[in-house]
Amino acid sequence: MKQILLLTDFSENSTNAIQFALELLKDYQCNFFVLHVQKTKGYISDDLVMGGGQNLYDSVLKTSKNKLTKLVNTIETKFGKANFKFKSLIDFDSLTEAINQVIASKAIDLIVMGNNGVTGAAERIFGSNTINVIRNVNCPTLVIPEGFTFTTVSELLLPLELEDTLNSTAFSELVSFTSKFFKRIHLLRLNPNEDSQTHLNTDKNYINSLTNTLQFTYHLIKGVPTEYAVQSYVQIHNIDMISLLVQKKTFFERFFTGSKTSKISNKLRVPLLVFHV
Repeated sequence: MKQILLLTDFSENSTNAIQFALELLKDYQCNFFVLHVQKTKGYISDDLVMGGGQNLYDSVLKTSKNKLTKLVNTIETKFGKANFKFKSLIDFDSLTEAINQVIASKAIDLIVMGNNGVTGAAERIFGSNTINVIRNVNCPTLVIPEGFTFTTVSELLLPLELEDTLNSTAFSELVSFTSKFFKRIHLLRLNPNEDSQTHLNTDKNYINSLTNTLQFTYHLIKGVPTEYAVQSYVQIHNIDMISLLVQKKTFFERFFTGSKTSKISNKLRVPLLVFHV
């Protein structure tokens, strides 16, 4: 039984991400926890105006509960299966603290969220909430781009930089997860140093030692900026999803929030699956 955390702010983006997850996991036994995290400060002024004797907390909680109940009822009606169970959760906390509490109490296997728009340069691709979750929550996370429609997945791209190793728990988790849905993982070893043959041999030896049904395609890319290599590969090879092995202040920071970000499209083209090293 998989434990899946679905994040919602009641936006179209978050609902679309939930629908993607339900389609992807339709053949598996899953407990879905639908979490809405409410910031009370956004309601203080309005609620004080309408005030009366009603407690602010109760007012906000009732509104959120009603929205969440309606959402869960809708997805249960559309995706209701014997192998799916849903539970609604509401928290008044920071987003990442609320998520970490649920992960600890419910043994969450996967977080699913939609991107939440664009703000500053650092949030050009995802939005601040998604960036914060990926940076501060140590749990596999699936991010669905705005307006992305579910199709059967087959091809997954995993870009690798010098510090990324296939002989890691994160890569093992990725292989275990993706083998249920994908036919092939495309490994893109980006900008290796002069000893590229060592990378090639080490990576391929490890791939050959794996026992699963996945196919692997392996490429060494030199002298091409990371963002161009990944974007081009996605378009040319009909990639259905990108995965990253995220380390602190490494590939994720450079690829999505560094100075090169201005050269990248302001929308993620395909879903992103993140595993933390």
